[in-house]
Amino acid sequence: MGFFDFLTEEIAIDLGTANTLIIHNDKVVVDAPSIVARDRTTGKIIAVGREAAMMQGKTHENIKTIRPLKDGVIADFDASEKMINMFISDIPALKKKWLKPSLRMVVCIPSGITEVEMRAVKESAERVNGKEVYLIHEPMAAAIGIGVDIMQPKGNMVVDIGGGTTEIAVIALGGIVCDKSIKIAGDVFTNDIVYYMRTQHNLYVGERTAEKIKIQIGAATEDLELPPDEMDVQGRDLLTGKPKQVQTSYREIAKALDKSILRIEDAVMETLSQTPPELAADIYNTGIYLAGGGSMLRGLDKRLSQKTDLPVYIAEDPLRAVVRGTGICLKNLNKYKSVLIK
Repeated sequence: MGFFDFLTEEIAIDLGTANTLIIHNDKVVVDAPSIVARDRTTGKIIAVGREAAMMQGKTHENIKTIRPLKDGVIADFDASEKMINMFISDIPALKKKWLKPSLRMVVCIPSGITEVEMRAVKESAERVNGKEVYLIHEPMAAAIGIGVDIMQPKGNMVVDIGGGTTEIAVIALGGIVCDKSIKIAGDVFTNDIVYYMRTQHNLYVGERTAEKIKIQIGAATEDLELPPDEMDVQGRDLLTGKPKQVQTSYREIAKALDKSILRIEDAVMETLSQTPPELAADIYNTGIYLAGGGSMLRGLDKRLSQKTDLPVYIAEDPLRAVVRGTGICLKNLNKYKSVLIK
């Protein structure tokens, strides 16, 4: 290996349904939406990440925006590979190199993923010049990123609410003891809001607008200590066909998201009920850790805490917890050998 070491670069990738993050040299160098825009006539990719996200819902028939990942797994192999490739070539430190470096990568995958889906991620990584590719389960990476010492004989519960999946896992001794992965997460929340605006206000809003609503005033419960201000939402009136604006509040959004959040609560309860008693005792003391963008939903921590009677903590910078953990694994490959899937 020796001679080739200086030609090898190490990167950690969190390939998410909503956002892709890449760490290189302990710095987050890429943090962009997982979207590509393709020209239909030539088949060329014309934009990726933020730029492509701006186009979402505003395209004519010659441009198509694609989200290559669905529910945490690769749905469009070709587009996902091109996307990863463009993100990697965007890394400033790798741009300077005249030789395309071979990469040692750690990529995270959802815990409920099948063998075939796992291979798709691996092949994608190998195609972009990954010579050594390791995979790690997302809840594991989230736990490491939160700062939990996962190698201890102690139970910790992590709930990672991403864009496509919610991963719930109880972790001890560097392994996942029991886990549940459900396909209710950020994307479903966004669709809930679209549906609510349609049925309650006769207003047709796009996905990007719904996402904006979710981030600006989204809530998991109607009694918040610091409620956000009302928000003006623009869209198309379904009755007249004219553009119109309505005012909406966090209370309405809490109503819109209620059913989906119930399903997440149930999944957490189910995972707790499968936890071995010794670990359940640990979790009573340590509580539940939340990571992922969905954990930033106002009042979600409080709601889960009321449901489980456990303390619930939100990771600092929850959007980057998973990629942080993946980066830590990359630095200490030997320590976390048992956690990684070769």
